[in-house]
Amino acid sequence: MIDNNIQVNIGGRIYTPTVKKDEVDRVVKAAGLINDRMNVFEKTYAVKDKQDLLAMCCLQFATQYLETDNLNLLHADGVSEKITALEKVISDHLNKEK
Repeated sequence: MIDNNIQVNIGGRIYTPTVKKDEVDRVVKAAGLINDRMNVFEKTYAVKDKQDLLAMCCLQFATQYLETDNLNLLHADGVSEKITALEKVISDHLNKEK
């Protein structure tokens, strides 16, 4: 894939990452999400320093990533399917007793 130099504005600063062609839209969208979240934090908290807003965004996004990553592990290991199967066995057993 061809690498592209793009420009994104994050927190009022222009950055020029080099990304693969198929990643351009995702990177631009990610920059937009960061700016949106920074705006929410700026309105919600008495923060003047953009660095603090960026740190808060990073913390929130990293926490969400870890939560999603843990859910993906459950699905990858088949744990979710096993739980569903066990729930069905228990439900079937309880229904037979009635």
